[in-house]
Amino acid sequence: MSTDFSHVLAPGRIGQLELSNRVIMVPMGTEMGDHDGHLTDREVAYYAERAAGAGLVCTGINAVTDDYEVINAGLGRVDTDAATPGLVKLAEAFHARGGRVSVQLTAGLGRNINNIDPERLPISASDNSHWLDPSVKCRPLEADEIKVIVQRFKEAAERCAEAGIDAIDIHGHTGYLIDQFMSPVWNRRTDEYGGSVENRCRFAAEIIAAVKEGAPGMPVSFRLSVDHHFEGGRTPAESLEIAKVLEAAGLDLLMIDEGSYEAMDYVFPPYYLGDNCMMGSVQTFKDALSIPVLGCGNLTAERAEAAIASGEMDFAGIGRALIADPEWAAKLAEGRREDIRPCIRCNQLCVGNAFVGQPLGCAVNPTVGFERERMLTPADNPRKVAIVGAGPAGLEAARVAALRGHTVDVYEKSDQLGGVLWPAATPEFKKELRSMIFWWERQLKDLPVTLHLGTEITAGSPELDDADAVIVAVGTNPLTPPIPGLDGDNVIEVIDAHLGAELGHRIIVCGGGLSGADFALEMAEKGHDVTVVEVADGIASDLLMINRITLLRDLAEQGVTALTGHRVVEVDATGVKVDGPDGPVHIAADTVVSAFGVRPASALVEALTARDNAVAIGDCVKPAKVGDAINAGFEAAFAL
Repeated sequence: MSTDFSHVLAPGRIGQLELSNRVIMVPMGTEMGDHDGHLTDREVAYYAERAAGAGLVCTGINAVTDDYEVINAGLGRVDTDAATPGLVKLAEAFHARGGRVSVQLTAGLGRNINNIDPERLPISASDNSHWLDPSVKCRPLEADEIKVIVQRFKEAAERCAEAGIDAIDIHGHTGYLIDQFMSPVWNRRTDEYGGSVENRCRFAAEIIAAVKEGAPGMPVSFRLSVDHHFEGGRTPAESLEIAKVLEAAGLDLLMIDEGSYEAMDYVFPPYYLGDNCMMGSVQTFKDALSIPVLGCGNLTAERAEAAIASGEMDFAGIGRALIADPEWAAKLAEGRREDIRPCIRCNQLCVGNAFVGQPLGCAVNPTVGFERERMLTPADNPRKVAIVGAGPAGLEAARVAALRGHTVDVYEKSDQLGGVLWPAATPEFKKELRSMIFWWERQLKDLPVTLHLGTEITAGSPELDDADAVIVAVGTNPLTPPIPGLDGDNVIEVIDAHLGAELGHRIIVCGGGLSGADFALEMAEKGHDVTVVEVADGIASDLLMINRITLLRDLAEQGVTALTGHRVVEVDATGVKVDGPDGPVHIAADTVVSAFGVRPASALVEALTARDNAVAIGDCVKPAKVGDAINAGFEAAFAL
């Protein structure tokens, strides 16, 4: 692994603003504001914590007006002077740390707005259909209304400048209102704001000019989705012409990303999309423009370094990885690349929370949103802690307990750390999940933690006798329904299949939850003929919608057959008998994989938690997502 990140860490400049390095935290919403959409102390603390991880930190979107579109409660807004005190706190928090902060301003969501107000139709460039409810037609903005919105940008920029904010980003991507004007698929106007590229970009260009007038000398960036990834959407070639117009309008930095609501998985790329998934056209923009260019999209530190070193781009856009580890750049500077906590790209508690209006969280970093409350200070009464189970809950509990000064012994019956993460992370697209295990292993090496692998704990195990506190994190057991033949020689439990059991060419996966679906995709990518049988109406129905978009597309592209609404009736030596809407059918297979799910290891939990000093956490209480287990481990250890 490269240890030289000198180009990523080199000072950078955007307009007149000097940055300590080339890492920029790209805008992401937090849902941490107050009901009126103004910055809270909690939100300021979250952003400021990331000053060590990036030369510039951009906030999530802030509305500049509610003249024509309702601003949902809690959505960031800088449309009145009531926003100024929060902006001042934000600027002061960054400057006290030697950091720089940018505020992202939005004209609105337009056809992408989540809640439709029956009193006011959604606005757009033209009479577009609402993305979620095509029966609702948007109201095209009038030219004089556009002028009002442009004026609101100037006023918002003035507030940011007065508060001491360092830069402003314009929210122009993903098919939101400004993007609806720039794209012919949504802009069918015949006035000065429609038709040619220059006319379609007039709204954006006027906004850039207004921001610069309101905040003289402050650099302005623009986030542009250069590939919408849907039929009729904008392509990189079309976006390049737009970028040239924006540069001519005075833009100081172009942030390149991809996606749209029609291809939402590119907006929040899950692990299925792999590393560096939006870098395909960055070089083209860099070659054509004279202003700095930023690339992003599941960027690795190594790819960022290589791209900046070669002149492919000027700045590295890091998003969720800075949620996972706010010291991203600082650790690179200290030569501690392996100590950066991996973002597993699960979208569970960051994007997933935002979708339901909950404050931002993180599957692997439980301090997100609790930067002040969850500081790992020494415990008043250091104790001897025994942890049973070295899965994600147990490992995080061990790390946190040890950092607080407790002495920790971890007992794991297998010979490998990670619990179910280890086999579940065998696919290449889940490599970051496996990286978490290596990360925990490295963190625990320098802490007062003793790992006891290959050690099975029971209710009477003497290892627990001298513990002051016992944390039980023993996970789950496979669910094995009473299906005839499920104990046959050709049947393999999904965990064993992940761990290298011999598999035939034709595989039937019984169970289409996330575990079965991911395994099916992994095997199909390796060339197997795979069929998934699932009694429910959909595959991986409990998976976050954004991630599921990519999973289903990948399964289809790899030729995986999905038999939903089918129940496994019997397994025999030649395959599986299933019953579906059209009656029973037999499917031939060489190997049958049992992926019916899991249930808590309740017997062991009950035996161990009979002790007064024991608490159970994670999947052994209730099977859930990995982020839930990690957060439970943190909370249990933090409470000691």
